[in-house]
Amino acid sequence: MTDDKPYILVGTKPETIRTLTTEINGGTLPETYVTDGALIHVERVSGSAQPSATDADSALPVSAATLTAPRLAGLLAEHTYTYRNRRVKEEWQEEEYTPPADVLSAVLSRREWPGVRPLRGIVGAPVLREDGTLLQAPGYDRATGLYLAPKVLLPPVPDKPSNAQARASWDFIMARFLIDFPWVAPADRANALALMVTPILRRFARSLVPFGLVSATMPGSGKTILTAAAGLVYGQSVLTWTHSEEELRKAITAVLAKPVGAIVFDNIEEGAVIRSATLAQLLTAPTWSDRKLGSSVTLERSNDKVWMATGNNLSVGGDMPSRTVLIRLDPKMPKPEERTGFAIPDLSRWVLEPENQRVLLGHLLVLVMHWCAAGAPRAAGHVMRQFTPWAQTVGGFLAHHGVEGFLTNAEDVHGDDVDDTEWTAFLTKWSDMPGLDGWITTAALRESAMREPPVDGHRSPDPWDGAFILNEQGRIPDVRSLAGKLRGQIGRWHGEFVLRKVTDPHDKGARWHVERKP
Repeated sequence: MTDDKPYILVGTKPETIRTLTTEINGGTLPETYVTDGALIHVERVSGSAQPSATDADSALPVSAATLTAPRLAGLLAEHTYTYRNRRVKEEWQEEEYTPPADVLSAVLSRREWPGVRPLRGIVGAPVLREDGTLLQAPGYDRATGLYLAPKVLLPPVPDKPSNAQARASWDFIMARFLIDFPWVAPADRANALALMVTPILRRFARSLVPFGLVSATMPGSGKTILTAAAGLVYGQSVLTWTHSEEELRKAITAVLAKPVGAIVFDNIEEGAVIRSATLAQLLTAPTWSDRKLGSSVTLERSNDKVWMATGNNLSVGGDMPSRTVLIRLDPKMPKPEERTGFAIPDLSRWVLEPENQRVLLGHLLVLVMHWCAAGAPRAAGHVMRQFTPWAQTVGGFLAHHGVEGFLTNAEDVHGDDVDDTEWTAFLTKWSDMPGLDGWITTAALRESAMREPPVDGHRSPDPWDGAFILNEQGRIPDVRSLAGKLRGQIGRWHGEFVLRKVTDPHDKGARWHVERKP
C-alpha cells in the first residue's frame, strides 16, 4: 500500500459503480476533464520529435483522449489505492483490486459529471481571454476551460508593456522577421501579420476566422516559412490537398481532433483552383459534425483552428473568395532561393529552433498586450461577412501599431475567382447571343452551343467563342446537369449580369433570362 494515494474501497458491482462515480466527480483522478459529456484525460506525450522542416507536423507536448475502460483501470492503479475486502478462511483480508471492465464501462457511460471541470480545448501558446487578460500560466484555466500546453516556455508577459518594449517588439517583427519576404503590396505583409496573431486573438474576438491563402509566383519565395511562423509556435498539422470532397471531409474530421492551432495545406499543385463546398462550409461553422470513420457515430468537433494553404499561382473559386485572406509573394527573379543579405540568415532553419520560436512569440505577445493596455481599439470600418468581428479586432491591433494595408487586396481575391470569371464571360456572351434575349428553356440554351456537323473535315465555328459553361470533363453539360449549374447561380451577380429564373405555368419547366445591371 502507498500512503500518499487516496484509498478507494469498492464492493459489489453496483457499489463500485456508485463509489467510482463519486470519486471521479470529487476530483480524485488528476488531469481528468469532461467534454460534451465524455470524460477526457490529458497527459504528456513521450518521444515527440521536434519538426525537422517548416512543412512538417509540429505536435503539442500533451494529448487529450476520451477515457476507456482500460485507461480508467490504468489511472486508478496509478493514482489511487483501489481495494476490496475479501473473505479468506473465515477472515476478511484487504487486497488491491481492479474493477472489471463492465463496471468501468458502466461508470464511463454517464454523460453528467457536475464535479468534473469542462475542457474547451488545448492551446499551444498564450491566448487572450474574452475579458482582455492573457492566459499564460501552463495547465488548466478555469476562466476559459482551456488547457495551455506551451510549445515553448516564456517568461511572464507584462499586462502593460512600455512604449519602449512595444517598439522593440515592433522592430523585431517588422524590421527583422517579416522584412525580407517579397511582398507584392503592403496588404500582403499586413495580412500575414494578422494571421500570425490570430490564434492569440480569436477567442477575444469571439469570431470565425477566414482562410489564409499564401500564393507565390515562384518556388523558394518563403511561403511555407510564413505559415510555419504561426504553425510551429501554436502547433501545426500539415495536410495534402485533395480535390475530392469526400476525402477532404475525412481529413478535416481527423485533423480537428488534434490539439494544434494551425492546419496547413502545403504546396498545393501549381495553378490549382481551391474550390471546395466542404472547406467553405467549415470556415463558416463554429463546430464541425461528421460520422466517425467506419461507424454510425456522429462526431462533433470545435472549429478552433487557423486554416491556411500555400502554393504557386493559386486561385479560388466557388464560395471561397469571400472567405479568403490573400497573401502574395513575388521575388521577381528566376532563382529566389539564391537571395542573400537577409536580416535573419537561413530563416527556414532559424524558425525551427525552440529558442527562436520563444523570441518570436514573446514579441507578438508584447504587441498584443500593448494594444490591450490601450483599450484594445477595434477598426470599425472593416466588414468581411461572417468574419467581421475578426477583421475589426485584428484590424484594430494592426492600426494601433501603424501597420497599413490590412485587407486592401480583397478585390484581388475576387479577381482570382476563376468561377466568377467563367460565369461573367458566360453571362456576358449570353446577353449578346441572337435569339437568347427572352426567357428560354435549358434545352434551347444548350442547343445554342452545339456546333454544326463537320463538313469536309472542317468544324464549324464555336457560336459561344469558348464562353459556354462546361462540366468537369470540359464538355457541354447535358440538359439536367446544365439546369443544376444554372440553379446554383440564380440571383448571383457576375460583373454587370445576373441570372433570373421563372417557372412556366403550363409545362412547369424552368425558363432562364440574363438581366443587365441598370
